[in-house]
Formats: sequence, structure tokens, C-alpha cells
Amino acid sequence: MELPRTDEAGTRLVSRAVRVDAPSPRTVLRAATSPRTLWAAPEEATVVAGGAAATLTADGPDRFATVREGVESLLSVGNVHAGTEAAQPRLFGGFAFHDEGTERPPWTAFPGARFVLPRVQVTYADSGAWLTINAAGPDATADAVEARLDRERDRIGSLVEDPPADPPGIVARERTTARDEWRTSVGEAVERIRAGDLKKVVLAQALATTLDRPLSVPDVLERLGARYPDCYRFLVEPGDAAPSFFGATPERLVTRRGRTVHTGALAGTTGRGDTPEEDEWLAAELLDDEKNVHEHELVAEAIREQLAPFADSVRSGERGVRRLATVQHLWTPIDATLSEDAHVLDLVEALHPTPAVGGLPPAEALSTIRETEPFDRGWYAAPVGWVDAAGDGSFSVAIRSAVGDGRRATLFAGVGVVADSDPDREWDEVQLKYRPILDELERR
Repeated sequence: MELPRTDEAGTRLVSRAVRVDAPSPRTVLRAATSPRTLWAAPEEATVVAGGAAATLTADGPDRFATVREGVESLLSVGNVHAGTEAAQPRLFGGFAFHDEGTERPPWTAFPGARFVLPRVQVTYADSGAWLTINAAGPDATADAVEARLDRERDRIGSLVEDPPADPPGIVARERTTARDEWRTSVGEAVERIRAGDLKKVVLAQALATTLDRPLSVPDVLERLGARYPDCYRFLVEPGDAAPSFFGATPERLVTRRGRTVHTGALAGTTGRGDTPEEDEWLAAELLDDEKNVHEHELVAEAIREQLAPFADSVRSGERGVRRLATVQHLWTPIDATLSEDAHVLDLVEALHPTPAVGGLPPAEALSTIRETEPFDRGWYAAPVGWVDAAGDGSFSVAIRSAVGDGRRATLFAGVGVVADSDPDREWDEVQLKYRPILDELERR
């Protein structure tokens, strides 16, 4: 874990923020220095950032606790001034899905956990756009940060909006799992479920694509934002000249603000109809479908059980259907009131992986995933988000995602397997879940 050292005066962190007239997040992101960061979530400020004032990394089963200790140490003592809460210092990053599993491409640049305190951050809040400059370590001074703030304000003000690039186009595709192998894997999982070894397991696939032109991640993320405005968009880059992990996920893992916690169960899937009438029919069918409802309730019950040790109360809303551009999901909102001041990273560790991306029982499901999937999940389906000095934060589940590097992008998608799963229907659902990213890579 890399941590800045405290200087003699005790200053560990210096941060300054000022309102600015900023162009679009896409334009700011295109001009940002590596490693770049983007976080855009419903009912939250959008953050675009570049560079790293401090970096925390960790590996192995203790990575959640190690990151929490690093965050608390880094943000505990500082010289901080911000004009709005949204622009105050935060660390952005995420975790690997498994305790191990980032040794093979495309994940070799990604550690088990990595969080960055951005050097330059632009926050798009209700009160306008804010520029934040952070510095950490023995050489961090208020004068240097304020001088940098002036320079960056001038630079951002000079940025010119240009039209987004067209999708790069796909010239080749390579699957990690053949259809016959998929049928065998799902069949074996169903046998284990019927034998009582498992209740559910989520099996995934990876799709490697070769692009006709280099990938512009800022343009892809802007198109995803227009098409999926209610999803959590993210960009994580583990270092200079490293691949970009990005996506637009509908699934929130957890949001903590004070003692209030928001999460939910998102599991059970069908397509969208060609007409409003067909759309409604598919939604009604999904709500009544025994297989999907069973899968969904397994997820909801597990989340409630995982939150219970931290909470005075856990409340579930009414199960409904959440509609996205290409799919519809069963959705149950779940809220909790904490019994004590649990850190958001404690909640992240307790909830990951939810049965929506792992399975039940958790240990048996994770073992099945490792034995079955012929690729490393890396950060796919893992927690990605932010944390602040108060222990508040917001994390999504990194599905509907891809790793992109130059003219190559690898996409990931998975499905929940239960006792009455049909391999061919599950195959079709995986292809449906590739669509959000594929649609922004393919030429129209």
C-alpha cells in the first residue's frame, strides 16, 4: 500500500476547491491526465478527475480492511478547504472480485484493490461545477495547491468542445466459452443445485473484441450516459498507459450517508418489447415467472441477512420491474438504519459478492465459479465507487462493463443459474447483457 508520509507540521493532505465554468464531462475527461477517473450516479454529483495525489493498493482477503485503514490514515489529518461537500476530497477505486484473479490479461495491471485521491478533480454538482486540487505528502503546501488551482482553472476554461467520435467498429470477436462448453457448465451447476450443494450460482462469459479504430473511452461513456441515464457509470485506470475499466451498471451495491444505507436486489431478467404492449407483457411475465422470482428472492433475502448485523432496522420496498434500454430486471429496494457508525467499506466487504453476481452459499458458489469459468473475472462484478473522510461512500457492482486498451476491448456478462435453468435460455440472456457495451462499440 502506497501512503504519503506526514511532514513535520503534521499536514498529510492539502485540498482546495473553487467554482469554475467547465465544459462537458466528456471534454474534461478527454483532456485529463492519467490515471483518469469518472463517477456518475443517479442523484449524485458527477466527478471527472485526472492524476493521483495519493494511491492506495492492496491484495488478498484483507484488501477491504487494508484500504479502509489507508483511507482513514490519509484523510484523518489535513488542511482542507472546499466550497461544497461534493467537491471535498474523496478516494475513487474498487476491488477485484476474488481474493486473487488478476494475474492474466486483461487484468495484469489491476491489483486486488486500488483507490486514488485525484490530483485534479472537476465535480458537477447542483450548485455548479467545482474544481478541486489535492496534494499529499511532505511537500504538500497550501501555496503550491492554490497556484495549481489557478493554472488548472485557466486550462479548463480554455478547453473547447468538439463532436464525439463515432463508435470504433468491431472487426473480430473471440469468445472464452463455446456454446457446447456452456451447456455442460450450466448442466453441471444445475446438478449440484438439485443435489443440495448449491442454491444458486452466477456463471459469466467474456467476449474479446478487436476494434477497427482506437477506443475513445470518454466518447463511449458519454453515449452510455445518454442511453442509460439511470445507471452508474464508472472509469478506473490503474496507472499510466494501463487499460481502462469502464461500464454503465444498473446495480448499486451500497450507499452510506451517516447511518442511512441504501441498497437493493437486482436479479431476474427479460428483454424489451418492440411495442409498448409487448413491453408490458414481458414485464408482467417476468413478475410472474417462477424461476426469475425464485432467483430474485434468494438475492433479496441474502442482502437483508448481510445487513442485519450492522442495522437497527432493514426495510424492503415492493418488488417491481426496472426497465433499461435493452433489458428489464426485477428490482426490490432495500434500506437500513445503522445501529452504530459502520464504515462504508465494512458494508462493501459484508455485501460483496451479492448472490446476484456470486451465488449461495457464497463459499460453494465462488468455488464453482473458479472451477468453471475459463478466464479471470478480475474487477468484473466487483465493487467500484468512492469513499470519503466521514466513512460515507457509494459503490456499484461493476457489471455491463469492459476493459479497453487501444484497439482491443474485452466485455463481460453473467447469468444466475438455479434448479430449473435452461442452458440455451441462459446463453441468450448473456448475449442480451453484452448489448450495452457492444452497441457503443459497433458502427451503426
